[in-house]
Amino acid sequence: MARRQTGRRQQKKQTGPHRRSLFMEYGESVFVAAILFFFLRFFVVQAFQIPSGSMEDTLLVGDFLVANKFVYGARIPGTEMRLPKIRDPKRGDIIVFRAPHQDNDFIKRCVAVEGDTVLVRDNHVLINGKMTDEEFVAIKGPNSRISNWGPKVVPEGHLFMLGDNRNQSSDSRVWGFLDKKRVKGHAMFLYFSLNKDTFIPRFNRFFRVIR
Repeated sequence: MARRQTGRRQQKKQTGPHRRSLFMEYGESVFVAAILFFFLRFFVVQAFQIPSGSMEDTLLVGDFLVANKFVYGARIPGTEMRLPKIRDPKRGDIIVFRAPHQDNDFIKRCVAVEGDTVLVRDNHVLINGKMTDEEFVAIKGPNSRISNWGPKVVPEGHLFMLGDNRNQSSDSRVWGFLDKKRVKGHAMFLYFSLNKDTFIPRFNRFFRVIR
């Protein structure tokens, strides 16, 4: 009997530390995963949802996309400092940014960069006196006062942003040039899309590269 009790005591002593080591391993794994998640979230990529039709037909209401924050130099949370950038925004980039006139994220296309002279005539854009080739533009509905704009020069450190759906977009023609400090990321690809009217997924748009 004494030998059996001794064996049980030894078994209990071995089981306790073993369980604690398992909890420590799981805890370390969760901690590392959380650190990796927040690093990716704040400095590399971020998910966004398209709330309006201002970028039709390139982006539709109900599209969910991933934006690359690293390429333009992600901002360090709580500061005005940014990580080193790979490159500056360029013409044609579809960019997620903090709107200058309200506390919301917007997504528009960069049409002109600092130093460019921009003129909009009947929704057609001229950059430095040359007509641009914009196959992605959708003209829906009647023209308005913002269908003709400029000419104006994009100031240093700023961008000229337009929606692809030109007659139904609040963009730089309305709220002015975008300060590059407000840029958050470069739209890369769609990972999900849901028709908000029918609640049916648009499977043909899953994992589509954004251009």
